[in-house]
Amino acid sequence: MWPHRIWLGVAVLPLVLLVPRDAPVRQVLAERPPGSSRERGGTVPQPVIVSRAAWHANESIVRERAVYTGAVRAVFIHHTGESNDYDCADAPDLVRAVEQSHIEGNGWDDIGYNFLVDRCGTIYEGRAGGVTRSVRGAHTTGFNADSVGIAVLGDYRNGEKVPAAVVRALAEVAAWKLRPGVDPRGKVRLVSTNDKSRYPKGKAAVLNVISGHRDTYETTCPGQALYDALPAIRAAAAALREGRGTGDGRTDTEDAGSTHQSLN
Repeated sequence: MWPHRIWLGVAVLPLVLLVPRDAPVRQVLAERPPGSSRERGGTVPQPVIVSRAAWHANESIVRERAVYTGAVRAVFIHHTGESNDYDCADAPDLVRAVEQSHIEGNGWDDIGYNFLVDRCGTIYEGRAGGVTRSVRGAHTTGFNADSVGIAVLGDYRNGEKVPAAVVRALAEVAAWKLRPGVDPRGKVRLVSTNDKSRYPKGKAAVLNVISGHRDTYETTCPGQALYDALPAIRAAAAALREGRGTGDGRTDTEDAGSTHQSLN
């Protein structure tokens, strides 16, 4: 992981850059398609998502159009690495900083993650074109195809607490985006496309359907606290797919406050 510093007002926020260049983007999507709660025959409603237009993505710096991939077979969880002390009303500023860092700092085509989640559980559209379709992101070296990358804004190293709202939001995205028939608690066989991952190019890896970034790359991401919450996220996603709801999403977590669903 390579920390960069982005100036937001007077604060300096270290952003952890978690992946190398890959595909994509140019397209603004609504927060929720009118009258549409399901994706391509899936069984779980689409959660409310703050669109790129709503968080004021800088579309002028996006380099390429979206590249589409196959139905989602795996979900990779990340954290972005800055402080957890931000006000959730300021989360769009953090998302824009990630966008700028990924495109202008790393030279990628667009923001690497497909979705981002703030500590209050609000979900943000990441790489453009990926809400109603499967877009290849730049989130998990060697495993960006047929997968979704979700980054939690903040630092979830050992000793931090993962808010229940974050567990719920991650479970909602995973349950919704995974293709029908996939068990969020199960395993998936994926073939690496990049020698820089933990698996040489062409080598098959058997991974958890919902995995952490560290499972495929030499990194501490998504932080030990968030990594330890993965079983709870898998269980909550499975409950959603089985129509049982998610419960309160608690592990050794704390509520970070109510979510904010709309932005000016």
